[in-house]
Amino acid sequence: MDLTQKKCVPCEAGTKPLEEAKVNELLNQIPNWTLKDGHLYKKFKFRNFIEAMKFVNEVAEIAENEGHHPDFSVHYNRAAKIDELTQ
Repeated sequence: MDLTQKKCVPCEAGTKPLEEAKVNELLNQIPNWTLKDGHLYKKFKFRNFIEAMKFVNEVAEIAENEGHHPDFSVHYNRAAKIDELTQ
């Protein structure tokens, strides 16, 4: 499964998490992401707050088009994206 060719399919409450073997297979396609408690995490570092916010806004536009709404944590020059990993 090539993740670059996939579109987001919003999960509904109660959607089962992916099995560990599938998670590990897919993690190989997304370097520098980590999995913790069923959620994907990645930290991004920027020169300043404005660049961090530009990044979040650009990802927000893509996420909206995909019908997917990840959580973000933004600090002065850092942003973290958090996604739940489900089927």
